[in-house]
Amino acid sequence: MSHGPRSGLAAVSSALLAMSRHLEVRDVLKTIVASARELLDAQYAALGVPDDHGGFAQFVVDGVSEEQWKAIGPLPRQHGILAAMLHEARSERLADVRKDPRFEGWPKAHPDLVDFLGLPIRDGDEVIGALFLANKNCERPEGGCGFTEDDEELLGILAQHAAIALTNARLYERSRELTIAEERSRLAHELHDAVSQKLFSLRLTAQAAARLVDRDPSRAKGELQQVAALAAEAADELRAAVVELRPAALDEDGLVATLRTQIQVLDRAHSARVTFAGHGVKALPASQEEALLRVAQEALHNALRHSGADHVDVTLDRRGSGAVLRITDDGSGFDPSAVRRAGRHLGLVSMRDRASGAGGTLTVESAPGKGTMIEMEVPGG
Repeated sequence: MSHGPRSGLAAVSSALLAMSRHLEVRDVLKTIVASARELLDAQYAALGVPDDHGGFAQFVVDGVSEEQWKAIGPLPRQHGILAAMLHEARSERLADVRKDPRFEGWPKAHPDLVDFLGLPIRDGDEVIGALFLANKNCERPEGGCGFTEDDEELLGILAQHAAIALTNARLYERSRELTIAEERSRLAHELHDAVSQKLFSLRLTAQAAARLVDRDPSRAKGELQQVAALAAEAADELRAAVVELRPAALDEDGLVATLRTQIQVLDRAHSARVTFAGHGVKALPASQEEALLRVAQEALHNALRHSGADHVDVTLDRRGSGAVLRITDDGSGFDPSAVRRAGRHLGLVSMRDRASGAGGTLTVESAPGKGTMIEMEVPGG
């Protein structure tokens, strides 16, 4: 190792601790790649998780800007040296990757890679990923590779722990998916029971009103008012159940697009004007994105159901490597301290718990007649 034994050991220890700190697969992949590049002092690092169709289900890079990555284009296929690492499960250390007979070129915007070190990440006999680095930051021996046997050995150690971290993250996500599926099933049963009862009552009341229209209009009017009340209750039951479901769009489209879509729906469904603006927010750890979405949903529910607001504005802005969410309304407002004393939290406890669980903070500003502002900040990854 190019560093002294003590600094090298400390660096390895830091990398392993960083990998074990995350439970989301995407976060683990990013940490592995960043740790490998820093540990072996390379310009570029990447990790690909193969799919079953000759491509990559996930491909994470470090050392390439977001703009450059977009310019490179679609994810690479399993070909050339990447395919060799995946299919033959062996390491590759090359002085010039471009001169290898398996090299098949790269897109125009791709950085120029020279010396190369790569190896498979294995879980038992299964190859679950390919980890590689390029362009060692050192003086290369003439005709030789900047990466050494020590580097290859160190990357092998890192890959073994990466396999453990990645496998644990996958197990965690599968466990969470099962939990979500169970929760969806529970909510579906509750929704069916609650809404079915409301709709049954609504139907009977509407039939009674129809029979009374001609002979007793005043009683018919009362029955129709009851119909309206029952319909409103059924709608509330539906909204409450929908809020509890984690939308698949959060994983597929990201936080900004998911918030924008949900707020557009709320704007059409309510008399209040509901707006959204997002500025420069990058992808955040999954746990933080879900917490931000949940807090936004809770705050919007309060504003639209309890405050009597005419306008509700939601903004999501980048702050450092993290983000800040702000929900403001011009409704009736409340005294937060009085709400706590009365035991009516309006979801504030839940929102604070979500913010805290995601490593963030929650700020609530409100006063009677002054509207409400709820702000949540998360640190990012």
